Amino acid sequence: MTDNRTFVVVGGGLAGAKAVEALRDKGFEGALELYGAEPHLPYERPPLSKGYLKTGEGLADAFVHTREWYLEHRVGLHLGSRVTELALLDHELGTDTGERVRYDKLLVATGSSPRQLHLPGAELDGVLYLRTIEDSERLRAAFVPGARVVFIGGGWIGLEAASAAVDAGSSVTVLEALDIPLVRVLGPKVATVFADLHREKGVDLRTGVEVAAVEGELGQVRCVRLGDGTTVPADAVVVGIGALPNIELAELAGLRLDNGIVVDAQGRTSDPDVFAVGDVANHFLPFLDQHVRVEHWATALNQPSAVAGGMLDQDDVYDELPYFYTDQYDLGMEYIGYCGPDDEVVVRGDLASREFLAFWLRDDRVVAGMAVNIWEVIDDIKAVVRGRRPVDRGRLADPAVPLRDFA
Repeated sequence: MTDNRTFVVVGGGLAGAKAVEALRDKGFEGALELYGAEPHLPYERPPLSKGYLKTGEGLADAFVHTREWYLEHRVGLHLGSRVTELALLDHELGTDTGERVRYDKLLVATGSSPRQLHLPGAELDGVLYLRTIEDSERLRAAFVPGARVVFIGGGWIGLEAASAAVDAGSSVTVLEALDIPLVRVLGPKVATVFADLHREKGVDLRTGVEVAAVEGELGQVRCVRLGDGTTVPADAVVVGIGALPNIELAELAGLRLDNGIVVDAQGRTSDPDVFAVGDVANHFLPFLDQHVRVEHWATALNQPSAVAGGMLDQDDVYDELPYFYTDQYDLGMEYIGYCGPDDEVVVRGDLASREFLAFWLRDDRVVAGMAVNIWEVIDDIKAVVRGRRPVDRGRLADPAVPLRDFA
């Protein structure tokens, strides 16, 4: 029987590409169209703050599929085409070129965008962000020996990019409003490890500071002025103050919003024929019994399969624990779970040598875990978190006790 339905995916990133792949793998035979605002084939973003940023190499491996793959799987590619309107009652969308497209099911995978700096001088040349291939290339061009690079914000992307700037020989200053970078995510004990690492590598890490303005000459950035009046010379300023979900389309269409597009465990929005996935989706995770929006590669990679199942009225449910990783200098880290700022931390290993495991506990149960420079243990940590068993802190901290004992 011929399938006359049309499914449309709005968003040309990793989540969108994996969604069209999953729809074909799960047997969808109808028309399948993918709209992406960027001119590139859908690609993965981690290399932009890691290998590609440092070396300018490896970009070819970041593309999810070749152009031939989309042809072979009958996926209509509309690159450099921005969707500007969702008409839910008409099951129709509009693009910036005036095209009108009817859909039977729609998937919103519009991702997130860097939070913009709203301060005097933010428009100067040399004020940079990191999200796209072109952004990464601009940063790499600015990271040259002797360049004075100032980072506003000490989150994951900012610190990864700062490590790339240091490796390139730039003089790096990181300005962070909190007392310790990453403290809201990791707590002071573990966050201090990252702060100490950057200071050891020569970064001028200034915490508890307020940025008042970016100043320049002839349209080019020259320094950052702090709240106390002091200035930090800058040839380039990299802004890394978080990201915001791209909800504009959903907001105009009247979909339910709360820290992104609110969706159920299958990715279904408040409109039964519209789904959302990836950075933009505030997804209900049954294991946690709450909605969580996760801005990371692993979610964009894995979530689309379950959401594709939902679009096809199958029983798939996405219930994976949040996962992320980072590479900074000689430190590699993997994290899985979902912790809060008040959760207790138990460390197994040596913080000073930066080779350890960390566990976050709530009500005597492990809710998240991290491996720093220890590999092939993240699946064991995941099993401990999912096991939800009360643990003995002393045994948890003892490297001689196998993690499987807690799973």
